[in-house]
Amino acid sequence: MKKYLLATVFLGAFLPVSGAYAADMAYPVKAPAPVVIPVFSWTGFYIGVNAGYGGDKFRYPFDGFFDDGEDVFSTSGAFDLTSSGFFGGGQIGYNYQFENGWVIGAEADIQWSGIEGELSGNADFFEDDVFLGGGSFNAGSEVEWFGTIRARLGYAWDKVFLYGTGGAAYGKTKSHYSISLEDDGGVFFEDSASTSDTNWGWTVGAGLEYAITNNLTFKTEYLYVDLGKTNLVNIDGGEDFGFDLDVETKFHTIKAGLNYKF
Repeated sequence: MKKYLLATVFLGAFLPVSGAYAADMAYPVKAPAPVVIPVFSWTGFYIGVNAGYGGDKFRYPFDGFFDDGEDVFSTSGAFDLTSSGFFGGGQIGYNYQFENGWVIGAEADIQWSGIEGELSGNADFFEDDVFLGGGSFNAGSEVEWFGTIRARLGYAWDKVFLYGTGGAAYGKTKSHYSISLEDDGGVFFEDSASTSDTNWGWTVGAGLEYAITNNLTFKTEYLYVDLGKTNLVNIDGGEDFGFDLDVETKFHTIKAGLNYKF
């Protein structure tokens, strides 16, 4: 009887305390789900604008001959004319990104261009203060507009895309030329010519593009453009005289632009 009574008192004293401890115990709290930040994808169509600066040299290869009846004089060579100018335009393209980060794409662009250069000069020749002859010369070229159709291949680190690019180039070039030669009897030869042609060539370069938002990207790009050769002067004087002058149009460009990705 004493053992039963002691056990009852013990339990009565213990249970309220245990209940208090139980009431103070914290219930398990479920941890919040981790926030998943989606990786940017370069896949999709885009359209944009750009502006830049370009130039290098217009090259003028020439050859000619003159037969005075006793001797034949011939000449050949080339002279270069420094070119430079700003340009601006737009582009449109499409990219596809693989799961491993590689990106392939295609882009077409067209630019208004102010890339141009001009050269002029004159010279007189004397012997013992006696005028023997002289002449004046003027030549110039400009790229009125140009564009490219290119493939792009590169690798993307989330929002950063580094790529190489290359393909076809096209553009309208305009050139002019004039020459005047004289001796002690006056002007004995004058000639001038101009040409304006749309040429096709090739281009190669590289670029870096960064995604500012999910739809807006910023890019910088370098391109080397070769629009080939155009004939400016072709004088056929039969067996007595001949002269041929071509224009080679090649230039470097560096530009920055914005694209809107759909």
